[in-house]
Amino acid sequence: MTTALLRTAQELHARPREGRRAVVMTMGALHEGHASLIRAARRIAGPDGEVVVTVFVNPLQFGAGEDLDRYPRTLEADLKVAEQAGADAVFAPSVDEVYPGGDPQVRITAGPMGERLEGASRPGHFDGMLTVVAKLLLLTRPDVALYGQKDAQQLALIRRMVRDLNFGIEIVAVPTAREADGLALSSRNRFLSPDERRTALALSRALFAGRDRHAAQEALRARAREVPATQARAEALSAIGESRAAADAHAVATASPGGPAAVRAAARQVLDDAAHYDPPLELDYLALVDPSDFTEIGDDHTGEAVLAVAARVGATRLIDNIPLTFGPLGAAS
Repeated sequence: MTTALLRTAQELHARPREGRRAVVMTMGALHEGHASLIRAARRIAGPDGEVVVTVFVNPLQFGAGEDLDRYPRTLEADLKVAEQAGADAVFAPSVDEVYPGGDPQVRITAGPMGERLEGASRPGHFDGMLTVVAKLLLLTRPDVALYGQKDAQQLALIRRMVRDLNFGIEIVAVPTAREADGLALSSRNRFLSPDERRTALALSRALFAGRDRHAAQEALRARAREVPATQARAEALSAIGESRAAADAHAVATASPGGPAAVRAAARQVLDDAAHYDPPLELDYLALVDPSDFTEIGDDHTGEAVLAVAARVGATRLIDNIPLTFGPLGAAS
C-alpha cells in the first residue's frame, strides 16, 4: 500500500470514506511504540476502514525553556514507519493550518487533574495538549482514536474530555512499548548518551521493583488466608521466608491488599540509588495514583492504580508508568 501525505484538512475530508476511521496522533519522530499504535489501529479499522496518523508538533504544549525547537522532525522517515505499520494516510498540517490566525483565544482547560504531576511540572501543558487533541479530532473526524499508556495522565485527560464534552469517539489505550532492557520507547531517548541511557534504565527498574513487591505481598497474603489458625498461619509464613511477617501473622492477613506504601518504598529505593549514578538521575516525582483523577491512593485503595515516575537525566526529561490492581485481583497485575 502507498501511504498518502496530506497537508490540509480539505485534502483529508475529500478522501472517499468507507468503514471505520481510526486515528493515531503523534508529534512525529516515529518509533516502534508509534508503530504498535498504528498496527492496533489497522486491526480495529479492518480491511475496509482507514487509518490516519497525524504528525504535528504542537507549540501550545511546550512551556518556557522546553524543547520545542529541539524536538526532532523526521517526516520522510515517519512516512516509511507509518506505511510499514499499515497507515492509509499521514496528516501533517502546518501550524497555520491547525491554528489559523495565530494562537487560539478559546482553549480547552484540563481542570484540577491537569494541575497534578505532569501538570505541576509543566504548567499549561495539558491545556495545550487537550486543545490540539480536540482540534485534531474535529479535523480528522475519527470513529476511534488510539493513544499509548506511557502518557497515562494524558490518556486519562483525553478520555475525560471526550466523555465530558460528548465527542462521541471511542478512545483506545495501547500498552507501552519497551526496549529489550525495559526502557520505555520515546522520541526523546535519542538525546541520551550511552552513559545517560544506562542511568535512565532506573525509571523502568523502579516501576518493576514496585510491581514485584506488590506481587510478592499478594502471594504472601493469599498463602496466609489459606491457613485458618493464627499459629499455623505464622508457621506457613515463616516457611516461605517472611520471618518479619510471621511475627505478626494477623497483621499481615488483615493489612490492606497490595500495600501501596511498600510499593512506593520499593520503587523509591531504586530511584534513590540512581541519584548517585554518574550521570545522576534527578527525580521529578514518583506517584501511585488513582487513574480516574490522578490523586495519590491510600492504603485502603482497591481497584486500578498507576505507578508513575518522571525524572531528568542530563538535559532529557523522561516519564514512565505501569498499571497495578489492588484488591482481590491484585496478584494478577
